[in-house]
Amino acid sequence: MAEPIPLQVPEGSPEPRIRIVRHFVKPFNTVLTTARTCYSSKGLIEDSDLKPGGEGLARDLYEAGHHTTIQHAYFQFAMENVSRQFLWSFLHAHPFYNSEQVSQRYVKVRKSNCFVPPLTGDARAIYLEGVEQQLAFYRELNQVLLPLAETAYFQRFPARRGKDGYAKEIEKKAQEIARYVLPIATCAYLYHTVSALTILRYWRMCEHADVPYEQKLVVGKMVEALLAIDPEYRRLLEEPVPVEETPEAAFFAARPELASRTVRSEFIAEFDASLGGRMSKLVDWKARAEEETARAVREVLGVPSSRMTDDEAIALACDPSRNATLGQALNVTTFDKLTRAMHHPAYTFRKKISHAGDSQDQRHRMTPASRPMLAAHATGEPDYAVPALVRQDPKVERRYREMMVRVWERIGALQSMGVSDEFALYLLPNAVNVRYTESTDFLNLRHKHVMRLCYLAQEEIWQASVDEAEQVRAVHPRLGAQLLPPCGVRKEAGTKPFCPEGARFCGVPVWNLALEDYRRVI
Repeated sequence: MAEPIPLQVPEGSPEPRIRIVRHFVKPFNTVLTTARTCYSSKGLIEDSDLKPGGEGLARDLYEAGHHTTIQHAYFQFAMENVSRQFLWSFLHAHPFYNSEQVSQRYVKVRKSNCFVPPLTGDARAIYLEGVEQQLAFYRELNQVLLPLAETAYFQRFPARRGKDGYAKEIEKKAQEIARYVLPIATCAYLYHTVSALTILRYWRMCEHADVPYEQKLVVGKMVEALLAIDPEYRRLLEEPVPVEETPEAAFFAARPELASRTVRSEFIAEFDASLGGRMSKLVDWKARAEEETARAVREVLGVPSSRMTDDEAIALACDPSRNATLGQALNVTTFDKLTRAMHHPAYTFRKKISHAGDSQDQRHRMTPASRPMLAAHATGEPDYAVPALVRQDPKVERRYREMMVRVWERIGALQSMGVSDEFALYLLPNAVNVRYTESTDFLNLRHKHVMRLCYLAQEEIWQASVDEAEQVRAVHPRLGAQLLPPCGVRKEAGTKPFCPEGARFCGVPVWNLALEDYRRVI
């Protein structure tokens, strides 16, 4: 059984601070009490019923794969000084967690608090210069974008022009876009809640791509905190899977010629051409989705097709004016029998979105995706998203593109010195493009669009959602018509006010717009 030994923090890098702030009183006991309850004829087994020597049962359950017993105990971690790349690539790349992290959209980055990999000499100096340079770019963009954000803001809210009290809102619109030049090495702080089972999985998988050094460093601290509370978990720890034994590493070891930049460039060109100019391209769906949804509704109600048309059945499940469940603030759709009929339709999208945008997208854990090894898409050429606000002024856009070229030149300089992709790519900006395929059922696609068709949503995830809604409507018009923003759902359900955001109202009565009329700059 493994003994976690966290790696040493590189000199000059902010020390990841990992604490458990809330937990079960005797967490390991839950493995034993829940397991013994399954076979108890005397009722629930509690801590007081346990006898010494039960640890062997826990190991037996673990080896047999009966892991739900390990999942009962939860731990809330307070995390500081962990990189955005670590969050994207590891901590938020699976469905079994809950996180609330500081937002770069709404909180200004004021100092170069970035993860520094274990580099030395000139390589370290070039890396640190790059961090400072990108922070300087961020400050510069905050200033040059401010008048553009102000113009766009007062176009949306003309009645507010000339009045006090809106400078902060406008500033946040500028900083939301300025963050695109920050490196993915930028650190965040957050609360992160997971079960004991997930912590065991973290340790087992911490050497996988993309950032195994930081992953092992942070997860080692998580495991140390877990064992300080209950050392019995040491019985269940397994050694991390060595990086060379991961399937990705094994593939490239067998086919090293496919790791070339030429091959990567061919892939990027092929992928981008397949999108047909969209950010999110519908590439597959269930052909009979509407008919099967209607059939499922009739099955729930025990009604034959001769007594209920497909149109009526689909409306009963999917239309907020017929299904009051859909108009509630609390998402209770998985608890309603009729609404669960929306699980049956399914859609697959091919997507290209920035690292910043995808960090929002991946939080929708019920729309899973096959996200890439970031290094496998790195061609050495600048590859980034350009936000709409930047495109409003040719001079600003030209300067933005100059910034991106300089970022990639610095990354190239590090790689030419022999610095690994793992460490050099920490300097990639939030704007770097991420390409992948994402699939979901209609129930969870609908919930995602309720959140992300809102004009307050991050720009790219909003645009991707518009793309998706348009294409679903084309193949399944009765279902696609129900892909609506929150205000549209509430209007159909008769829930007032239509906008649930209160003082944060976007300024546009989106509930009255047709999907083809959706337009926004900020």
